Amino acid sequence: MALTIDLSGRLALVTGATGELGRVIAGTLADAGADVALHFHRDAAGAERIAAALRERGRRAECFQADVGTPASVAAMRGAIAERLGDPDVVVINAIQQIHPWSRVLDEAIEDYESQLRTCVLQAVAVAQAFVPAMIDRGWGRVIGISSECAIEAAPYQSAYVAGKRGMDGVLRVLAREVGEHGITVNQVAPGWTITARERAAGHERAPEYEAKVPLGRRGEDREVAGVVAFLASDLASFISGAFLPVSGGSVMPAI
Repeated sequence: MALTIDLSGRLALVTGATGELGRVIAGTLADAGADVALHFHRDAAGAERIAAALRERGRRAECFQADVGTPASVAAMRGAIAERLGDPDVVVINAIQQIHPWSRVLDEAIEDYESQLRTCVLQAVAVAQAFVPAMIDRGWGRVIGISSECAIEAAPYQSAYVAGKRGMDGVLRVLAREVGEHGITVNQVAPGWTITARERAAGHERAPEYEAKVPLGRRGEDREVAGVVAFLASDLASFISGAFLPVSGGSVMPAI
């Protein structure tokens, strides 16, 4: 019998579902059989287009607005999702406030650090507090944070972004230890510089200088990142928790 990723009967929440990577993650989870709660902050129309496409695939899909850096807003979203779809079995923490262009530590605005704290660290806390209790009651759940290879590289100009992702890493690793006894896994996926639909449309898939440092010699695709998320959401990954999994073609390799 062939192994398949089967999320039939599961409900997944994807935060930042209207983003370039979020929409592919949502679609991949739906293709694996999951119904999907699509979080958005401002792009209601974009969220509804994604939901309509998922409904055409035979999945339940609804859109939910929230400011993920505000616990009260996340709690309100939890209530709305529970009322319309039920309690999520899988939560993908993907939303983040973009702060480009990045600057040196000596020049980066304090507000940029605050935005990354809110949308990485506080989001992880608020989402866990809102959605994990129902997972505990069921004795099954998946929490998957979307990090970045930048969290390992700590390259110049990345300090605010890296600070946010490393803070999220700390929260999720502790959470993994705290809720594992309830059958809940907590993991992170760390993409490299990933090719998305926007870059394909603009013809910007190639980046020779970056590709030269990747052992596989190319940039990853959004679908490749989404596939790892679907794997971690499935029973195939039932004994993986506390992992930080780069999807970067070997660009970064956490050492033991």
